[in-house]
Amino acid sequence: MARTMSLETYPLTVPDTPLTVGGREIVRALTAAGHTAYFAGGWVRDALLGRTEKDLDLATSATPDQVQKLFPRVTDLQGKSFGVVRVLHGGNTFEIATFRKDGAYQDGRRPGNVTFTTAAEDAQRRDFTVNGLFYDPLTLTVIDHVGGHADLAGKTLRCIGQPEARFAEDYLRMFRAVRFTAELDFAIEEHTWRTLTMLSQKTAALAPERVRDELGKALCSSHPLRAFDLLDQSGLFFIWLPEIELLKGVTQPPQFHPEGDVFVHTRLMIAGLAPHPDPVLTFSVLLHDIAKPDTRTVDDTGRIRFNGHEAVGAGKAEKILRRLRCSNEQIEAVKMCVAGHMMFKDAPNMRLSTLKRFLARPWFEQELELHRLDCASSHGLLDIYEMLKEKRASLSQEEVKPRPFVTGRDLIQLGLPPGKQLGRLLTLLMDEQLEGRFADRQAALTRAEELVKTGFF
Repeated sequence: MARTMSLETYPLTVPDTPLTVGGREIVRALTAAGHTAYFAGGWVRDALLGRTEKDLDLATSATPDQVQKLFPRVTDLQGKSFGVVRVLHGGNTFEIATFRKDGAYQDGRRPGNVTFTTAAEDAQRRDFTVNGLFYDPLTLTVIDHVGGHADLAGKTLRCIGQPEARFAEDYLRMFRAVRFTAELDFAIEEHTWRTLTMLSQKTAALAPERVRDELGKALCSSHPLRAFDLLDQSGLFFIWLPEIELLKGVTQPPQFHPEGDVFVHTRLMIAGLAPHPDPVLTFSVLLHDIAKPDTRTVDDTGRIRFNGHEAVGAGKAEKILRRLRCSNEQIEAVKMCVAGHMMFKDAPNMRLSTLKRFLARPWFEQELELHRLDCASSHGLLDIYEMLKEKRASLSQEEVKPRPFVTGRDLIQLGLPPGKQLGRLLTLLMDEQLEGRFADRQAALTRAEELVKTGFF
């Protein structure tokens, strides 16, 4: 529940790094000019938890204009109207925000206006107590106006003040609550959680890019399963990824999937992810069976099939990821993983050239781990995984993806015009090269000349 807190302070000594040294220099300069300045937000939280924070933000009583006079190397003024400037100092970029009190929020994201104020009031407008702490690097003191230190000790994520007000100020904070809880392995305080579930539908108004970033950070956090469960239980999945909800109750052949329905299977795979997993792997796990509800059939004997679910799933995955405004590179990678995840069953019978091409796929490492998780979360048979892992380790990169002995220019010089025939012959020659049928360029050219003359390709 919400709490009214009085000021508390705690000693904290942190090691010198380029980031902390640069931040301290900024604080010292602002203090010498008659202003108050502290380290703020996530850096303080992570310092208290013994974690390394990549960014260091500062909060100060100085106005943006006063900050600019002291630090002319400003890299970004877009947030100046909200009291925020970015300063380049000592090789690092620091976000410096003036202590402020926000006016009314009308768009679920930004205040209509801001009023510059004190550190105590500034702390009250932040999202969660563990993010509302300040640190004075000159006195080595944590300054706590919101009870954040106690919540860190209790591993609790709690909104500052009333959760309804904090979430209404920026609906993305509901996704941030999931992300912080999963990353820090905290529990969400009861009132905060109850309000989040009640208001989750409000996130439908958010920009997809903002949701994408928070979804990715949550599912690729130190506890992906925690994020998955909170997204499901809160209703956030239902708003932004309703296709996940449709996996529930979709039964599978028990001889291959004794674990249960498609949702249970997907959840088990998420549970198998290592901390901070690769994003391509994470979204491939999440979406690899996304088309099973669409492709499920049951024949007269009661046998359940999902024919072509991998191809249909690749198309659905693309639509979902485009809806979230993911990059083209990530979309293509996830599509490849989803479309190819059933190919592994054929690996033991592949020709050597086909197998090498398979091992050379650009996202093979993610695909192989997807296959392992798929098997481990269903029938438990890992023989194909072990075979491919051993095969990949035994072959050099040059053996898996060698430089071709014969090029298109070579074939044109042999009299073959550009076109489909040339492409087919290049493929055939590369297959034979992968099979080891010739060991050098001259032998390959001799073979190419023979095939051009006879036309057998």
